[in-house]
Amino acid sequence: MKGVILAGGFGKRLKPLTDNRPKPMIEILGKPIIDWQIKLLAKNNIREIIICVGYLKEQIIDYIASGNRFNVKVAYTVEEEPLGTGGALKNTYSLLKDEKDGFFMINGDILTNIDFKILSNKNEFNTLAVVPLKSPYGIVDFDEKLNVTGFEEKPNINNKWINAGVYFFDQEVFNYLPEKGNIETTALPAMANQQKLKAKKFENSFWKSIDSHKDIEESSKELARTYSQLK
Repeated sequence: MKGVILAGGFGKRLKPLTDNRPKPMIEILGKPIIDWQIKLLAKNNIREIIICVGYLKEQIIDYIASGNRFNVKVAYTVEEEPLGTGGALKNTYSLLKDEKDGFFMINGDILTNIDFKILSNKNEFNTLAVVPLKSPYGIVDFDEKLNVTGFEEKPNINNKWINAGVYFFDQEVFNYLPEKGNIETTALPAMANQQKLKAKKFENSFWKSIDSHKDIEESSKELARTYSQLK
């Protein structure tokens, strides 16, 4: 089974770190994000990986190369112009058209320990991982007399869930992908409207999207615990 890493974006919100390197090459605990991702895929017995590259692609290709040192086999697709997440996946079709048992995809800015075996189910393709929406702030609890009764550090918000950027697809997804555009605003809503998309909850998994400088700091402590077995 194959896995796809979407690694072609600019990472504008992480400037100036991304002025001279692509977002997946930002280091967390001394290793690029994409290094951690490949080790996660390998840990889940996904040994054939397609990396979609674009912005400053040479850095990723030089670092990962053929994947031998990770004990995986890596192929690349190149965005000559920005295609968005949907267009980037569509660009992989020639490398995935024979994957009848499905394939995985992960956004190139995600750190997680989601179990891919739980995400995949041969009777249930086109599944996205969802994780709890957490408050960005700590919550103060108090009673009707305004006596403070306790504090909650960044609790989950009203049983709301967010797209974790980790997917298990089959060939059907290619029928919905745009030539250019983001999968989150094109293919996924269209598939949902036709009841072609499932969600799989990962309530207790580590998950972090690296979108800001603060995310880099916050992810490092948890990553040190969660990924210790991958070092």
